[in-house]
Amino acid sequence: MVERTSSTGAGGFDREFVAEFDELLRWRRDVRRFRTDPLDPGVLDEILASAELSPSVGNSQPWRWVEVRSPARRALVKATFERCNSAALAGYDGDRARDYATLKLSGLDDAPVHLAVFCRPDPDQGAGLGRRTMPQTLEYSVVMAVSAFWLAARARGVGVGWVSILEPGDVVAALDVPDDWVLIAYLCVGYPESLDETPELERLGWQKRTDPHARYETR
Repeated sequence: MVERTSSTGAGGFDREFVAEFDELLRWRRDVRRFRTDPLDPGVLDEILASAELSPSVGNSQPWRWVEVRSPARRALVKATFERCNSAALAGYDGDRARDYATLKLSGLDDAPVHLAVFCRPDPDQGAGLGRRTMPQTLEYSVVMAVSAFWLAARARGVGVGWVSILEPGDVVAALDVPDDWVLIAYLCVGYPESLDETPELERLGWQKRTDPHARYETR
């Protein structure tokens, strides 16, 4: 563990660190184009260890990480992506359909690591604290762990792409995990072909970032 000392005392962070953290957030992009070479030894374990520091409701730690190495299982996941992607394309028409058809929406073919992230419903950990009134906070906790994983990966030069165009039930079946596990994310992980701080969908004209003030209000 690295100890940081600053004018704010133990556990504090100086302005240089804050600036670097903000820079990390700007460069945390959804990667779709990966190099096929494997991750350096131990890097995935480091990233997962950082993600495990993520908070969770009642300290329940409901996330379950499943690395998908089997070519046959990967093929089943790719098949559900292709079916869902074709259905999504059929939902657009005109220019939107043309633009959608040109988008690369997964790195399933090239990413050396496939990682499915599940939420275990009603885990023993946490004894139910904090989720009686908002049980969905279990899934929110897993999303926070995914976010931590993503930042930890990017800090190490590793790219992550979230493939959401999937039928969750198909993935549960393909990976033979317990039926009650809830798929939260299917992640492609590897070294990116190139880096850009601007989201690809913004660069390609699909959706620009809007004014953040439009999403903030007081009551």
